[in-house]
Amino acid sequence: MSRPSWASRCIGGRGGLRPDRRSDTTIRPMTTFDAPVSLTTLPSLSFAGGPAAEAGADVLVLAARTPEGHENGPQLLADGAGLDGLDLPALEALLATLGFTGALDEVVRVPAAALPGSRAGADVLLIVGTGEELARSADPARDSGALGVTRASVLERAAARAARALAGTGSACFALCADDEAGVLRVAQGALTGAYAWAGRVPAPTAPLGRVVVLLPAGVAEPEAAAVLALAEGVALTRDLVNEPPNRLTPEVFARVARAAASSVGLEVEVLDEAVLAEQGFGGILSVGQGSVHPPRLVHLTWAPEGARRSVALVGKGITFDSGGLSLKPAASMPEMKSDMAGAAAVLGTVLAAARQGLGVRVEAWLALAENLPAADAQRPSDIVTMYGGTTVEITNTDAEGRLVMADALARAAEEQPDALLDVATLTGAQIVALGERIAGVMGTPALRDAVVGAAVAAGEAFWPMPLPEHLRSRLDSPYAALRNAVMGSRGGGMLTAGLFLREFTGSVPWAHLDVAGPAFNDGEPWAGVPKGGTGAGVATLLELLRGYEG
Repeated sequence: MSRPSWASRCIGGRGGLRPDRRSDTTIRPMTTFDAPVSLTTLPSLSFAGGPAAEAGADVLVLAARTPEGHENGPQLLADGAGLDGLDLPALEALLATLGFTGALDEVVRVPAAALPGSRAGADVLLIVGTGEELARSADPARDSGALGVTRASVLERAAARAARALAGTGSACFALCADDEAGVLRVAQGALTGAYAWAGRVPAPTAPLGRVVVLLPAGVAEPEAAAVLALAEGVALTRDLVNEPPNRLTPEVFARVARAAASSVGLEVEVLDEAVLAEQGFGGILSVGQGSVHPPRLVHLTWAPEGARRSVALVGKGITFDSGGLSLKPAASMPEMKSDMAGAAAVLGTVLAAARQGLGVRVEAWLALAENLPAADAQRPSDIVTMYGGTTVEITNTDAEGRLVMADALARAAEEQPDALLDVATLTGAQIVALGERIAGVMGTPALRDAVVGAAVAAGEAFWPMPLPEHLRSRLDSPYAALRNAVMGSRGGGMLTAGLFLREFTGSVPWAHLDVAGPAFNDGEPWAGVPKGGTGAGVATLLELLRGYEG
């Protein structure tokens, strides 16, 4: 294909600030870096021992469950929660009178004055229901743990639901009966992510909850607040980028955001513009982006801590808007296509969180950024593209563009021979058909695929292992090139054939493909800790996985 006519510029450099290692009792969000997008500020976070009445918050948050048989009203979770100053039987009776059942995500506010003689230490009590989820998470006959449903995840969900209900509140103390440090951290994570409200909304949203205090159960030491805040900030940045409209978040702007963010935590950063991409043979990225006036970019970010012996490469799909190209999408399918860069956003959020937490593993992050639009010079069905590394691909569907930009980036990342190579992409509608909107698919090298599923369970996200059937590989054969980019005439196994296509570009490196097409964007109403719009899916799982490569 001909050399693009976009104005060319190659950007390189290195940030100079160390990761945030503050050890204050109260940890505030990082200083917002300069970026041409709307960035959301999270609440400050602290932990408190002792009675809830001494936490000094405006609202005290409690959890309740629905007892077996649904008899006698809701049951408060109170063991070891520092609630000695409250008349819990009286509160349970009041909740039953109010019609509160403790159902999952149900919330109710109770003025502290309604409990004469009790010491709440707050003017208002907010009670959030956990339904029967705690019992289900402990039931070995159920397989809910495989989808990340554990006691800790149930409490995280309760904290998130409460935080969302507390928009406009100055401070809240969360006394949710976590029984260990891991549970406390998950409550904190839920409260921070649940308080998220995209700052770019017009008119502006109600100010989110300002300060989160998590009550420590007896015998649990105060954890490091900076670590959980780093994860929450990674999730928030991912959501911010997904929520940004595509007329603002072009590939060039995304690259500028990545550069600014990298400089704030000491990451090495290199941005390859369209001229360099052409010189180095990144035919997939260039072909996808050639129909747009906004040229593509490939961003390379590196977290290289001293002494790290292992390395992990992360590759993210960053289609800042996907019209389908000449294989045009239906109009009803386009509005949420601004979210087709959620994989790249998740990779950026993950590597930033890894740097802020000071993880002892080298992380190479690659963001493959392009805009897929129809135009006189857009790629066509029947075009043949030469990918990075020399593989030729026949274009049979211009709406199967994500795998083209990902293949280029995967091939480049594999050259570094990392210990593990993972890609994150809103790759196929077939993922949603197979697993729905809330469960992501993961496939690849079996051991790494299963490690991703295990990390997801620990992180409270839902990933399901999928196969890569060899009998489907022949569907990608082309009479004109080494591969075709999409299977025509058959809708079966679309998620799997997309994974098989990507596998062709990973060499011998252990590899896993995370298809987050459904979970990355919530087009419905908020639920649990998931807001409307960008969700931040994948960040917590990837960060949990990276911890296993430290040392």
